[in-house]
Amino acid sequence: MKYIGFNHQVVDAKDAVISALDHGFLYGMGLFETFRTYKGEPFLLQRHVDRLAEGCRQLGIPFEGDAIRLRDWIQHVMGKNELQDAYIRYTVTAGEDILGLPAAEYSQPNHLLYIKELPRLPDTLYHEGKGLQLLNLPRNTPEGPVRLKSLHYMNNILAKRELAGYASAAYGAEGLMLTAQGMVAEGIVSNVFFIADNVLYTPDITTGILPGITREMVLELATAAGIRIEEGMYRWEQLAEADEIFLTNSVQEIVPVTTLWRANDRQTVSGGGCGRITGLLLEAYRERTGLPE
Repeated sequence: MKYIGFNHQVVDAKDAVISALDHGFLYGMGLFETFRTYKGEPFLLQRHVDRLAEGCRQLGIPFEGDAIRLRDWIQHVMGKNELQDAYIRYTVTAGEDILGLPAAEYSQPNHLLYIKELPRLPDTLYHEGKGLQLLNLPRNTPEGPVRLKSLHYMNNILAKRELAGYASAAYGAEGLMLTAQGMVAEGIVSNVFFIADNVLYTPDITTGILPGITREMVLELATAAGIRIEEGMYRWEQLAEADEIFLTNSVQEIVPVTTLWRANDRQTVSGGGCGRITGLLLEAYRERTGLPE
């Protein structure tokens, strides 16, 4: 990543610097969105912009949600980095302010676009799936009424460190966090779904999970396909009895889970392959992106 987008310009990565008094650095006051492009077009960009705008409103950070301007900026940064498609992280920090907790709104946020080559995923991922490791570290509660995709990411990083200590990490497993009450919450970088008796289940937003953009799209696709949906509170034991499990995020899309790990014990899910309903939803999602299945 040679070039970074900084305050609607494109600069050499070494020149993209913010003040030591930026409240994104001092207090974690800032938000970000991660997404990807398909054939050079940022997917579901307006939804990401809308979520970011609402989060900034809650944090008192001025933000103009102009998806068209952002798209043009993204494509400029992609072009400078000679990328046809890309993984994108758009970050908005609160900007420089007093040393101490401010009472007023912020006034000069910083905007950064980090753009890199899409991760190379194995061709087998969407057929053979991946593992999901139960973690001991609980999901922390949101700082506000709904979890924001904020710069305060310690819970996720500690979860990643715990995951590295399990045998499943060598197989590329995702880590699963429960709430402090023992309810299924979400993965380190994913939302979780499971299917039992042809019903699609996913943890409710009140568990404190991130309201993921891909999660939202999957719920819409399932509704359109006539699949019954329930959002609620679920325990690990219900997940372990599921017919199918899958994970969602904006870069990896819909990924089947074919192995559940508890400590270093493993359990096969869906016969070790992508389940029928998971496959239908993945096909429908790919149709929206224009990417072949």
